[in-house]
Amino acid sequence: MTGQDLTIAHADGRVELSDDVVLDDERLYNRDLAPTRLKDRTWSTYTYAALWISMAHCIPTYMLASGLIGTGMNWWQALVTILVGNVIVLAPILANSHPGTKYGIPFPVFARASYGVFGANFPAVMRAIVACGWFGINAWIGGAALQTFFKSLWAGWPTLLGDKFVCGVEAVSDPLTGGMTTVVHDPCSTFGAIVSGHYATEWISFLLFWALNILIVYRGMDLLRKVENLAAPYVLVMGALLVWWAISRAHGLGKIMSETGKFPTLGSFWPVFVPSVTAMIGFWATLSLNMPDFTRFGRSQKEQAVGQVIALPATMTIFSAMGVVITSASEQIYGKPIWDPIDLVGHFESRLLIAIAMFTVVVATLSVNIAANVVSPANDFANIAPKHISFRTGGLITGIVGILMMPWKLIADPHGYIFKWLLGYSGGLGSIAGVLICDYWLLRKRSLNLPDLYKRKGDYDYGSPLGVNWNAVIATLTGCFFAWIGIFVNFLHVLFDYAWFVGAFGAAGVYFLLESVMPHSAKSSQKSAIGA
Repeated sequence: MTGQDLTIAHADGRVELSDDVVLDDERLYNRDLAPTRLKDRTWSTYTYAALWISMAHCIPTYMLASGLIGTGMNWWQALVTILVGNVIVLAPILANSHPGTKYGIPFPVFARASYGVFGANFPAVMRAIVACGWFGINAWIGGAALQTFFKSLWAGWPTLLGDKFVCGVEAVSDPLTGGMTTVVHDPCSTFGAIVSGHYATEWISFLLFWALNILIVYRGMDLLRKVENLAAPYVLVMGALLVWWAISRAHGLGKIMSETGKFPTLGSFWPVFVPSVTAMIGFWATLSLNMPDFTRFGRSQKEQAVGQVIALPATMTIFSAMGVVITSASEQIYGKPIWDPIDLVGHFESRLLIAIAMFTVVVATLSVNIAANVVSPANDFANIAPKHISFRTGGLITGIVGILMMPWKLIADPHGYIFKWLLGYSGGLGSIAGVLICDYWLLRKRSLNLPDLYKRKGDYDYGSPLGVNWNAVIATLTGCFFAWIGIFVNFLHVLFDYAWFVGAFGAAGVYFLLESVMPHSAKSSQKSAIGA
C-alpha cells in the first residue's frame, strides 16, 4: 500500500490513519502515542486560551517581575521584558503546534521525523528532565500553599512534628540592625544538607500536593481539560479581587510603582534586557517544543493558533503586572514588599480569607503543573519503551524525578533561578526547536509520512541500525555547545546571554547544512508524504 492508501487527508488539511491500518510495533507504539482520531480532536479556541491562562496564572509568573526588579529594572521595564519574551516565544510555539493539529501526534512522535524513530528519545529526554524540574518547583509551591492553609486551620500545625530542622550555617535577620547575620549550627550530614531549613510538616504538605497531581494524571487527559477550563476564569477573578483588596488597603499603588530603577538609558538597560528576555523565552521554551501534545486534540489550525496568540502574551504580562501592583501595595500595608503571595496571605488575619486564597493558589498551581510539566514528560518517558511505560507510568516517573531534583533549592535564589536555571536550559531546548522547525517547515514543507513514524523500517530509520538521524543529533549538540560555551569562557559570555537564540539558529543552520550535503531526510519524506 502507498502512503496515500494508508492515510485520509481531510479538506481542512488534517490527516488521520485509514481505519484498516494496524500499528503493532510495541517498541514505537502504545495507545497514548497513537495518532488522535479526527472524531476525538475536539479542543476549541476557548480550550487553548483557557489552557494558557491556567498555565500562566501561576506563582512563578506572579513572582517573575520580582527577579527582574531585583536586577535594577523599574516596574514597566520588567513588564516590557516579560511581554517581549512571550511574543517571541510564540513563534516556535506556533511552528511546532502545526504538526500536532495536522497529524494528531504528540511531541516525541513528531520528533521521530527529524531525529529518527529511536533518536527522538534524545530530545524527548532532554525536554523531560527540564519538565521534571518544573514539576518539582510547582509541587513545592503548591505544598507551601497547603502548609499555609493547614496553619490557618490550626496554628500549631507547623510544629506538630517538632521544630524546624536546621544544620550548618543559617542566614537570619538581625532584629537590632535590620540586616542579616549568620548562625552556626551543628555540621550537616548529606541528608541534613538536603532537608535543612524546613519543618517536617512542610514535607507532608509537599507530598500531599504531589500526590494530588499524580492522581489527576492517572485520571487522563479529559479530566485535565475540565480542570483547565474551570481553573482559568476562577483564578483570573480571584487575582483581580486580590488586586482590588491591595489597592484599597494601601490607598494607592505604593512605592514600587514610582521607583525609577537603575537603568535610565537604553545603553545601560540593554545589557540586562537581553539575557532577561532570553530567560523569559526559557520560561516557556519547554512548551515551545511539546505543544503537539495538546494541539493533537485541536479542531482546526485556526482555533489552536488564535487561542494561543490571544492568551499567552497577554496573560503572562497581566498576571505579572498584578504581582507588581499587589507587592507594591503590600509595602504600604505591611511596611515591606512581599513578593511571595503565599507569604502575603500568611499576613491575613481572617482564616476564611486565608482558606479561600490558599485554595486559589492550589487550583492555579495544580492546573499549570499538570498541563505544563506532566503531560509532555509522561509522553516522553513513554516514548522510550512504549510496551512497558504508559502515559500514567510516565507521569509517575516525572513526579519521582521532580522530587530528586530538589526544587526547594532551585527557587531559593531568584537571581540564580532566572539567570542560571531559565537562561541555561533555554539554550538546550532552543537547539532542539531549531532542528524541529528547520526539518518540518524548510525541508519537509509541512509533509510527513504518518504511518512510518511508527515503523522500525521506514522513512524515519535513516538507514541506521539504531534508528537515529545523526545529522539532527550533531546539529543539536553544536547548538548547545555555542549556547553554553559562555558559561566557561568569559569573553564569550555574550553567547550565553543570547542562549536560546544561539542554540536555535545555530542548530538550525548546522542541520540545514548537513541535510544539504547528505539529504536523506528531505528525500525520504517527499517520496511518500501526504499533502502539504
